[in-house]
Amino acid sequence: MTTLSERISQSAFDGSRLRVVLLLDLHDGAQKEFLDAYEHLRNQVASVPGHISDQLCQSIENPSQWLITSEWESAPPFLAWVNSEEHVETVQPLHSCVRDTRSLRFSVLRETGEFFSEAPDQLKRRLQASPRLGDGVVRHALTFTVKPGSEKEVAKILAGYTSPAAQVDENTRLCRTSLFMHGNRVVRAIEVQGDLLAALRHVARQPEVRAVEEAINPYLEQHRDLNDSDSARMFFTRAALPAVHHVAADGPYPADAHRHALYYPAKEGCGMALAKLLAKQDEVAADSPDSPISSSTIFQRDDIVVRLIDLSGPLDAHPALALGVSGPRKAAMFARLLATPQGGMPATDKEMARFLARSDMQLITDRSAEPES
Repeated sequence: MTTLSERISQSAFDGSRLRVVLLLDLHDGAQKEFLDAYEHLRNQVASVPGHISDQLCQSIENPSQWLITSEWESAPPFLAWVNSEEHVETVQPLHSCVRDTRSLRFSVLRETGEFFSEAPDQLKRRLQASPRLGDGVVRHALTFTVKPGSEKEVAKILAGYTSPAAQVDENTRLCRTSLFMHGNRVVRAIEVQGDLLAALRHVARQPEVRAVEEAINPYLEQHRDLNDSDSARMFFTRAALPAVHHVAADGPYPADAHRHALYYPAKEGCGMALAKLLAKQDEVAADSPDSPISSSTIFQRDDIVVRLIDLSGPLDAHPALALGVSGPRKAAMFARLLATPQGGMPATDKEMARFLARSDMQLITDRSAEPES
């Protein structure tokens, strides 16, 4: 019998197989160049741990439309690959061939057919256990660093922008944008109802947003030229900070909830493990009617881990719960995954409170779209 969770949940950590679908629209006359680039990409990805197979398909109705599908043992190895510098460099030759792309990622819930009947037992077991309940919202974040010493000026610029129109098209709407800083690191989290890519393109075209992006350009540690499509694409590709886990408690959003972002400095190579540990803790907290946390979203790329929480009451009222680490055993695991923070690893409640204060990111702006009339 299929069960359905009553709370909103999305996760890259359920252990199920992953199906990735990439839709492409090629430039006229770019077919040979595209096929050469794909062969190079296919040979590279075949040796990536966790990769199972891929297919290249061409539309029978419009030969300019192509489809690449790939299957992975689970989401974490795919995310590690797609967010790597190796992947950025490998797919670079594809960009000159492609007019438009769209990437979709799915956990495998059910499967039938000859392949499934003959598949190894470990693959048969790697199916999503049960459907999850969604809320129609896509969550994504961007992160980048600015030159040390420019933080106050950058914060002033970022806080002063005019919000773009919330309605993108008949199917897509901007719901909320939250922007934080931690030292010289900027994190911009967005929530979109509908098509994330359409929303990002819509925002990028708005003159008020473009003016802000141009104003912070001189302060960025990574150079970018927004008038150069390759430069802009590379910057935003490297800045992508995907949501790997989201959970919201059952019930209406509390009127007294406030949004916080916590920055976790993961030890080298431990970012994914740290995000997974926090995700497990948030799943448990979401089932507790006494938890002050109404929702949590974990963003992770390499060793950058940011946890966005909507919380009722003071952040420091329950330090371990706010950090997402409850219990001595979990605290010890948490400490082992962290890069050594100033002041030592958090273990006691007092140390947890100090670590929480250091992790709490500075809120620059948090804007929600007006409800639809």
